[in-house]
Amino acid sequence: MRRTIASLLASLMLAAPVAAQDQPVVVELFTSQGCSSCPPADAFLHKLAEREDVIALALHVDYWDYIGWKDVFANPDYTTRQRSYARKGGRRMIYTPQMVINGQDHVVGNRPMDVTDLIEMHQDKEPSVALTLTRDGDQIEIAATTEASFSDPLTVQLVRYSPDNKVEIKSGENAGRTISYANVVTDLSVINEWDTAAPLEFSQNVEGDQPVVVLVQNQSTGVIEAAAKVN
Repeated sequence: MRRTIASLLASLMLAAPVAAQDQPVVVELFTSQGCSSCPPADAFLHKLAEREDVIALALHVDYWDYIGWKDVFANPDYTTRQRSYARKGGRRMIYTPQMVINGQDHVVGNRPMDVTDLIEMHQDKEPSVALTLTRDGDQIEIAATTEASFSDPLTVQLVRYSPDNKVEIKSGENAGRTISYANVVTDLSVINEWDTAAPLEFSQNVEGDQPVVVLVQNQSTGVIEAAAKVN
């Protein structure tokens, strides 16, 4: 009987939703295998990926592909995302390595102390949206509530990533190096819009064994209002 109760408690713990009050800070690294300044930032992202209070994501851009090595993870959509952040932040240029913290603060990605300070600053902020996820096999239940007022609908985005990857780079600025990449984003798509007039609840199919991240993002400002992850 004790073994049965213990098994039941364990299964309930595994099915528990991500707690909104434990909401992690999102760090997006815009990087490229063709960028000689990027490997230190790529290595630092590995350390961030180990933290429970951070969702670390590597988005490989394609605008350095012309200088001798085509990044095997590059996606023009991620370049577009970086340009959108720059535009909303009043910046004219994009660069690598760049880290964007919670869609709001931009920092050079190979400056760990600056990144750490920004993470701590965002941890001190009260979240505007409470977000929970529950995964059951290939289905996730997504629920969000807010008492804040938003002028435009928020977008709900689904992110999938590959946690650990090694690439032998044969040409370009990093020729001859084998570099390890953490949390390489393989898909980032909008799955819903939320006008915030009422609580949000819906199910989403997710296939495969890659971790699942959900972002609730303010498209007017770029700010990530809420984020959660399930494995």
